[in-house]
Amino acid sequence: MDLSIFFEPMAEGDPTWGAMLLSGLGWTLAVAALSWIMAFVLGSLIGIARTTEKRWLVMLGGAYVEVFRNIPLLVQFFVWYFVVPSVIPPIKSIVIELDPIQHQFATAVICLGFFTAARIAEQVRSGVRALPRGQRNAGYALGLTPMQTYRYVLLPMAYRMIIPPLTSELMNLIKNTAVAYSIGLVELFFRTREMGEMTFRYFEAFAAATLMYLLIALAANRLMALVERRLAIPGQGTGQSGGARHV
Repeated sequence: MDLSIFFEPMAEGDPTWGAMLLSGLGWTLAVAALSWIMAFVLGSLIGIARTTEKRWLVMLGGAYVEVFRNIPLLVQFFVWYFVVPSVIPPIKSIVIELDPIQHQFATAVICLGFFTAARIAEQVRSGVRALPRGQRNAGYALGLTPMQTYRYVLLPMAYRMIIPPLTSELMNLIKNTAVAYSIGLVELFFRTREMGEMTFRYFEAFAAATLMYLLIALAANRLMALVERRLAIPGQGTGQSGGARHV
């Protein structure tokens, strides 16, 4: 393995191959961070909808989960990038104003956000339903509205219970950013393939990318493990016995 390739310029006057991979890593982290925020907020709302007493909300949330969870992610990327702008005029007018990189970046964030939200919604739903029915009734008995009951009683407990599966979803999201290469986003996997094809140093390129993905995933895992320990429910197990480290 010749590490000197990472210090060689792509062409005269261009950045080195190592700098190129790091730029791809930057795009990967940006996509992962923004899509995670979107997925967590949207997934929480859908998960709440699926645990309410309103049947139409339950059915609507269920339909969302089934659609986005059962369509391959690669197909969803192509739908968001090629189909949606062509069939919805307002979106098409927005896309025209964007340069290609902005379009690809926005598509990646939106696609991964909607896809991951369906999975987070299931985690939130499971967390809320795992709580004793008496907690919801106690909130109502105190005069809280349904939304206040979720805000102050149910969600604080449910989120603490589902931190380990949320850790898995975050790590999966980081890995799923690699699919964005299919629409041309210059994220880490795109840059890795580009380096391999232009230098024929596939081993070095993919070894570096593997190490970067591993470090990102481990950092996310450790961060969520720290959150789990800080928010551990007294009397219940934490990361010591089955927490975020075991995903």
